[in-house]
Amino acid sequence: MQSFDTKNSDSAHVNLTRQPLALGRVEDFPLGSCQTVELPEGLELGIYNIDGEFHAISNFCPHKGAPLSEGILCGHVIECGLHGWQFDVRTGKCLTVSESIERYEVFVEDGVLKVRV
Repeated sequence: MQSFDTKNSDSAHVNLTRQPLALGRVEDFPLGSCQTVELPEGLELGIYNIDGEFHAISNFCPHKGAPLSEGILCGHVIECGLHGWQFDVRTGKCLTVSESIERYEVFVEDGVLKVRV
């Protein structure tokens, strides 16, 4: 799991909702990978690289809070390892029940993967 510490930064009190955060180099997220990234203030995301297309969603299943990035990825669908709920990583929509999880914009800039939270 990667984490980002802004506690010792002057920008720690800046509203991060508009500023993209660097997650790492694109090569740190290989094809087919599901990785967990912990952002400031405890926000935890699942980052998925599917055929070179990156997706970021909340990492916790709304059913029992299991980390989704530890589940089974099949195409664009991540299945929670705890009880089998399935989510489309492109939209955050649950395919099993009428639930959704937060989806975040991710993009590549100069070889660095960034997320807008």
